[in-house]
Amino acid sequence: MEIQKKLSHVEFLNREYNIPHLSYERETAFFQSIRDGDITEVRRLFKPFDCGEMGQLSEDSLRNLKYHLIITVALITRRCIEGGMETRAAYNLSDIYIRSIDKCQREEEIHLLHREVVEDYAQRMQILHRKTLYPRPVLLCLDYIYDNLHTHITLDKLAEVTGLSPSYLSRLFHKEVGQTISGYIMKKRIVAAENMLKYSNYTCMEISDYLCFSSESHFIQVFKKHTGFTPRRYRERFFRNGQDDNLGSESI
Repeated sequence: MEIQKKLSHVEFLNREYNIPHLSYERETAFFQSIRDGDITEVRRLFKPFDCGEMGQLSEDSLRNLKYHLIITVALITRRCIEGGMETRAAYNLSDIYIRSIDKCQREEEIHLLHREVVEDYAQRMQILHRKTLYPRPVLLCLDYIYDNLHTHITLDKLAEVTGLSPSYLSRLFHKEVGQTISGYIMKKRIVAAENMLKYSNYTCMEISDYLCFSSESHFIQVFKKHTGFTPRRYRERFFRNGQDDNLGSESI
């Protein structure tokens, strides 16, 4: 009876003060897009926790965010297992992220980790669905690149990982993926940089170093070439608002 009284009280407050929750339909579509490995749809439906549409699970703002992210990880994990992810791997990944959530000391860390969780599971499901499309050496390359964007990735290293000669691997990757290995790596680094600019306070120099650009000026040049914005302007325009699509070109 005590729980029922509390439930009635919460329902009254939510109606009285118009406290919103994410619609079930949108939430279902979001988790389904992760299960499908549909990166474009995942990014379209993604909403940061400070979007004003989540319930209050704790009066402490940081703890509230932690609770929401733990729930999100649990729901995503189960959807991905249903979609074909190996159960032990899915739960191991879940455990890693929940421990990371527990260690967060600032709300900003939760926001950044939220995006990382979503992107990670979606990318892994995308690769899983591609297993019937790509030969094993290409899949090994995709996995290695995704896990090592923060290191200096060389063709020789990828050849070592796949057991193929560098020249043959280069031709195979281009044929199957439709772009060069170096072009694919750069594209993934730019996507990672966009997320870091939108969902963290890391400086341009820190992002450049983390993603292994040769210099900050090189990072700025390449980033503007790919997005139409300098990193500074990109952050000013898109910081934590989740706008990913149709950026267009803009001069500084």
